[in-house]
Amino acid sequence: MPVQSKPQKPTQLTSFGYALAGALGGCFSNAVVYPLDTIKTRIQAANTEDGGDNEAELSVTNLALKIVKEEGLTGLYGGFAATMLNTFSMQYAYFFFYSVVRTSYIKRLAARRPPGAAAQPLSTAAELLLGAVAGALAQIFTIPVAVIATRQQIGSRSKTKAKGKGKENADVEAQNSVEEEERDDSFFGVAREIVREEGVTGLWLGIKPGLVLTVNPAITYGMYERIKSVLLLAREKAGQTDGKLTPLLSFALGALSKTLATVVTYPYIMAKVRIQTRSADDEEAKEEHRRAVHHGFHHKKDHHPGALDILRRVWKHQGFLGWYQGMGAQVLKAVLSQGVLFMSKERFEHWALTIIVFYWRLTHGRHASGV
Repeated sequence: MPVQSKPQKPTQLTSFGYALAGALGGCFSNAVVYPLDTIKTRIQAANTEDGGDNEAELSVTNLALKIVKEEGLTGLYGGFAATMLNTFSMQYAYFFFYSVVRTSYIKRLAARRPPGAAAQPLSTAAELLLGAVAGALAQIFTIPVAVIATRQQIGSRSKTKAKGKGKENADVEAQNSVEEEERDDSFFGVAREIVREEGVTGLWLGIKPGLVLTVNPAITYGMYERIKSVLLLAREKAGQTDGKLTPLLSFALGALSKTLATVVTYPYIMAKVRIQTRSADDEEAKEEHRRAVHHGFHHKKDHHPGALDILRRVWKHQGFLGWYQGMGAQVLKAVLSQGVLFMSKERFEHWALTIIVFYWRLTHGRHASGV
């Protein structure tokens, strides 16, 4: 009778282990810089057209002080739990779909390969394309949580702002006061509000620009790998043959790559936030000289402006620079988050392995001890 080999305790991370480490690291790095995330979202959603929000108030420092003064420190952490859930689920969903599409693609290549021919590694272009497909699929399944988190970050700013004098403005202010008292800012409260106003499809607001933005990681990765190869070649010529970058150089390279990707895709990032917070609806209503409606079933009478509609309106009122409103906060948040992630990467890989080993002991402990 053959003797069954005992299951071996994990000693290194599997692909799923690296996904867990990445998800944990992503949550941690986003948590550290989360107040910046709230601030940049509010700047992106703000309307500075024709007497809208004062541009001076939209600096990172001024807006942070204003939020703390009016809402307390908790105002900087609106939507924190939803954002952490979205970060973790997005990381894992991306890895899952990337594994599926990559495996499927490799199988198709293998079926077309002549018998006995060696398998060739995937090209960088193929890897980037597969990553974009995986990102798009992950976006479709996780964007409802992102929409809820964005609404929570905006908080009371999503309400219609009444300026000037007159009976209509006074009525709007009174209505907003009642709304503020009755508003449920919890995760499920915001979800119910979105479904009530938009229908279930409201949870997928901004999905089109979100799908376009799946090229952002591809641009970041492509730039990172291209510049990295140049730097490693230069180090090799200088006699440094270890084939590795220093932590500081890796951080600088990651920050540069992320910044370049953000510059390229930022107008769509801004448009996506305005769609999800519905500040674009307010801007359209103002332009058409009608009252913005945030109650009842929105699609009975109106439609949401698309990303291109938003970009055309911003260009008309603010010019090219309007497309990059809040980009400084976006880049600062991204660079700091990237830096924290780089510095903590090995630590989270260690913790991920510890979690996997702990789970292995729970599931195999009895078998290993012969019970």
